[in-house]
Amino acid sequence: MKPIFATLIAASLAAIAVSSHAQASWPNAPVKFVVSQSAGGSIDIAARLIGQKLTDPLGKAVVIDNRAGANGMIAGEAVARATDGHTFLMTSPSALTINQHIYKKVPYDTLRDFAPVTQTTSISFLLVVNTASPYKSVADLINAAKAKPGAVRFASAGIGNQSQLAAELLADAAGVNMLHVPYKGEAPAINDLLGGQVDFIFGTMPALLAQVKAGKLRALAVGQPQRSAAAPDVPSMAEAGYPSVAVSGWTGIVAPAGTPPAVLKRLQEEVGKVLATPDVRETLSKAGADPVGSSPEQFTAFIRSETVKWGAAVKRAGITPE
Repeated sequence: MKPIFATLIAASLAAIAVSSHAQASWPNAPVKFVVSQSAGGSIDIAARLIGQKLTDPLGKAVVIDNRAGANGMIAGEAVARATDGHTFLMTSPSALTINQHIYKKVPYDTLRDFAPVTQTTSISFLLVVNTASPYKSVADLINAAKAKPGAVRFASAGIGNQSQLAAELLADAAGVNMLHVPYKGEAPAINDLLGGQVDFIFGTMPALLAQVKAGKLRALAVGQPQRSAAAPDVPSMAEAGYPSVAVSGWTGIVAPAGTPPAVLKRLQEEVGKVLATPDVRETLSKAGADPVGSSPEQFTAFIRSETVKWGAAVKRAGITPE
């Protein structure tokens, strides 16, 4: 055997050995999910549900670290710089695929600084108002916006968040001007909607559906072409007269770039098993989310396609990078 081939084979075998050892020994410390949202939001809900179920198979505690703000960039930067091998980002389209279209300076590059692990869920969107609101339908909301341009106020989970883009797309489709009120996450935005400080939010179903079922919020439409099984009595945006306003979200896990592939594979496999359990699937389904559990390669391709999609949505909404 020629020396160069022997060297290459030896290097390959060494890499396989290191990778196998990493998968076998990991984790050797608590696993941390940094959540790019405040407690109570859809990302946080998914993180806590999955994290609780991972403790036994991983043999280590799973810690949830909420770092809301800057449309996920605070959490994203923290994870991009992590070097402990046990810190991961649980996030949404905003932090990974939208920010680069909204902000001139983002403290990380999604595909350079992160290693995708898995898409955890696909999420329905819901347009809701306070039950004390005079708006009983999307038509009522749009008619009010037409009568008084800029008077109807919509909340979002942050500048450039999907909840802003969803409302901006509706405003664009209806030809109206509405006032955007951004918050640091879905939970504080929903609290102000409950308090009457804003008129509506077009947000994620897992964060909103419980308040709808409790009679505190009124759902006007789901952000998809057809009705949702989680809210069968709520009309779709197509039924409301705006078929072009189709918005859905997702949650997913990424690791800092350079994380051993064996660790990514182990975490993806364990998360996939959790998402396949009947109780988790039922809990997510009732909340308006569907489990996914894609491979790192599939999630990477998905992130690329989402980046293109949301770039087009930002441009269509007329949002200028800050």
